[in-house]
Amino acid sequence: MDLTPVDLFTAVLRLRPDGTVTVEERRMDADDEGWTVSLTHAETDHDLHSDHWEVHPESEEGVCVLSGQVRLYLRQEEAEGAQTVITLGAGTGFVVPRHRWHRFELDAPSDLMSIALRLGSRLEKRA
Repeated sequence: MDLTPVDLFTAVLRLRPDGTVTVEERRMDADDEGWTVSLTHAETDHDLHSDHWEVHPESEEGVCVLSGQVRLYLRQEEAEGAQTVITLGAGTGFVVPRHRWHRFELDAPSDLMSIALRLGSRLEKRA
């Protein structure tokens, strides 16, 4: 077993169904099995790809704000419908429902942690 600490701002932890945990390269297109635990440091909205909606069809997504403050936007089923906005500050979290399109915007530089199954996840450019 490697006893070297892992920088979770540049790598992710993958929680495998067989009970193992692997350290892997961070990728937006990951289609591996298992839950992904990742940290993101965001200085600008661009760091959170706020110009895109994101959806995870295989799981809910747990999002935790470790420091800073963000706004989480949840899109209604119809793309042109009203959006729900949830403000999350340091030490708070939210569970994004499965199949729910969502995106983030910053109120302050922030560190976030997310936990989700990435299989089948998609991004869609905001109109």
